[in-house]
Amino acid sequence: MTADALDAGRLRDLIPGVLAALVHRGADFATAEDAVQEALMRAVDTWPRQRPDDPKGWLITTAWRCFVDLARSETARRNREQRVSEEPAAGPAASEDETLRLYFLCAHPSLTPTSAVALTLRAVGGLTTRQIAQAYLVPEATMAQRISRAKRTVSEVRLDTPGDLRTVLRVLYLVFNEGYSGDIDLAAEAIRLARQLIATTGDPEVAGLLALFLLHHARRPARTRADGSLVPLAEQDRALWRRDLIAEGVTILQAALARDRLGEYQAQAAIAALHADAQTAEETDWVQIVEWYDELIALTDSPIARLNRAVAVGEADGPQAGLAALAELDPGLPRYTASAAYLHERAGDTATAARLYVQAADRAQNLAERNHLTLRAATLHQRLRDDGS
Repeated sequence: MTADALDAGRLRDLIPGVLAALVHRGADFATAEDAVQEALMRAVDTWPRQRPDDPKGWLITTAWRCFVDLARSETARRNREQRVSEEPAAGPAASEDETLRLYFLCAHPSLTPTSAVALTLRAVGGLTTRQIAQAYLVPEATMAQRISRAKRTVSEVRLDTPGDLRTVLRVLYLVFNEGYSGDIDLAAEAIRLARQLIATTGDPEVAGLLALFLLHHARRPARTRADGSLVPLAEQDRALWRRDLIAEGVTILQAALARDRLGEYQAQAAIAALHADAQTAEETDWVQIVEWYDELIALTDSPIARLNRAVAVGEADGPQAGLAALAELDPGLPRYTASAAYLHERAGDTATAARLYVQAADRAQNLAERNHLTLRAATLHQRLRDDGS
């Protein structure tokens, strides 16, 4: 067996179809998810010696047997005997992609949107509890409890009622963000699912979400250096941006905006399009960006949108105006301190900026961000020493 036969990405691609197959056959979601995890562990143990001809079929059969074992150990065994008595028929597994359907099933009416998102990211998206906690900016233990409660809620519910489209969009948004900036590359999967969703719903907000994905993904080649360090937007080599994705994203966004049903994802995509349209950082239309942040805030009242707006105001009207806008917000917001450091640096207050960059680095959400902020602090401290010599 080749070394890539158990590639984590390939296994993760199989999870939604296997989980959907068990749910189709009557398995309750919580037990099915446990059974799929057990089947994956067995695959890791046995496939290096002998990989099956039909990996998905093998996982479905093994997961079903695990489900039977788990179901029989429950108090409700007798109520489940009828539906667990038959194994799936032998032969190749169906090849159709059921991932999107499973996303809708996880957005179940019996769950709150927050729980549905967390459960879907864990069971379908393949993210760990730690990664989901980071996406929600909550402690890992809190997220573990949330996921456990969600699984208990659906344990006795047949997931045969599609959920809310807005919850599904929120799931895809978080999956893309994790794939874009985290340890697991799920950005391409989020884009693929958004393409499927736009083809089946025709909703302008789905189009806005896909446009947002494409416009952000277009900048990905320029976001990091060879050593993995972050490159701020203003310093990125725009020749590395993928113009094909930008053109597609702008076209999709324009068609969505023309329908005059503005939503938060369309507003975010409009901001991303203005960044993508600028040939240089200096040519960025910050005045329009501030106006789009006003639209986004009117739609969502998001504290993060207000934080980003303050930075945009600093670019459009000067750093002091940006600092004044920032002063109206909660200092506990993520990246508040980093934003304050940046605006103080632009205002020429090097000492304050250096101090704030150190504080921001201590609160950074990932290693790359921490290293970037630490480097900014070190650079400003060196400037202060040079000026004092």
